[in-house]
Amino acid sequence: MALGVAVGSVSPFLTITPSLAQTTFTDVQSSYWASQFIRELSQRGIVAGFPDGSFRPEEPVTRAQFAAMLNKAFTKAAKRSAINFTDVASNYWGYSAIQTAYTTGFMSGYPGNKFKPGEAIPRQQVLVSLANGLEYTASGSVTNILQFYNDANNIADYARSPIAAATEKKIVVNYPNVKFLNPTTSATRAQVAAFIYQALVSTNQATAINSPYIVTLQGTTTPPVATSVTIPQGTVIPVKYEKAKKILVTKEETAPLTLTVAQNIITQDKRILIPAGSEVVGQLKPAQGGSQFVAQKLVLTTGEEYTLSATSNVITKTETVTKGASTGTIIQNTVLGAGAAAAVAAVTGDRAIATEEILGGAGIGALISLFLGKTSVELIAIEPNTDLQMTINQNLPISLK
Repeated sequence: MALGVAVGSVSPFLTITPSLAQTTFTDVQSSYWASQFIRELSQRGIVAGFPDGSFRPEEPVTRAQFAAMLNKAFTKAAKRSAINFTDVASNYWGYSAIQTAYTTGFMSGYPGNKFKPGEAIPRQQVLVSLANGLEYTASGSVTNILQFYNDANNIADYARSPIAAATEKKIVVNYPNVKFLNPTTSATRAQVAAFIYQALVSTNQATAINSPYIVTLQGTTTPPVATSVTIPQGTVIPVKYEKAKKILVTKEETAPLTLTVAQNIITQDKRILIPAGSEVVGQLKPAQGGSQFVAQKLVLTTGEEYTLSATSNVITKTETVTKGASTGTIIQNTVLGAGAAAAVAAVTGDRAIATEEILGGAGIGALISLFLGKTSVELIAIEPNTDLQMTINQNLPISLK
């Protein structure tokens, strides 16, 4: 069931009463940026999930589905007469909701008396609808207000004044970057839930939620500081490795490795989430014919620890060590995995590789036999300060003190 309505243009309009409403969903974790908005609206019976227990927050919302949402969220007297849209039959599941959204001033149609009920609704249309339906107008300069957005030039002319008003009323929620409105992008189920909830807050029908993604203009009342901020999936963490300029491992080995965060990771308002100097604990592991760093834990400079799902790109660059090569040259500014150290020792005949030059300080004696008789060995060569920059694979909530 999509946003409180069943999927399909001929399905009936379904509702879930607040007392029986599902408030947790299999695909909306507590760390998800819109989880609070979704939970609050589901408790009110304004949104609902699917029979399989999911919410599908990233799916787009159609104009008919949005009209049904408005019908459940707001009660308002009609301000204009109904219209017969040529593409909305009287037996269409969303007919009544569309008529109500139109007569109350929340939504309008297209030229030729069309409503386009199955069309995915853009983000700017959602904001225009809420601002117009609630009869909000901007008190400040529209141009000045919209300068907040880095992509303000993409806002359609018809939408500029209503979006400025919606911005003043703190209806706009932009994830992952509050400075980008993405006005022409289709609104997702999560985004619509956030917009509608903020509209309810603006009319004193709901309690404000602390979220770093609510657009708040300078000079307006600052909401309370959030106790938790989510670093979104896809964020790159810059790291460095200070012990050596190069790491050598075999293609088959797993080696422990701890990296250091090279730069502060901060919010839009300059609050530090991950301080430079924090540690990322993980392993170099075989991957696609090369080696890849897989993070396991983030340890902040304060000592706080978080489970971290993040990976580097796969490194496939190689370096060949041949019989007779100087181990001093090979290991200069280099650390080796235990397997690589054993390979170097076996091929060069130098069994005196120092343990401080081996990741984890592992003993290599038992591994040397694997490489005896070889005249050369090909190792993965990693430049940690450039090769091991990592990307977060799932949202990471960080507590703020």
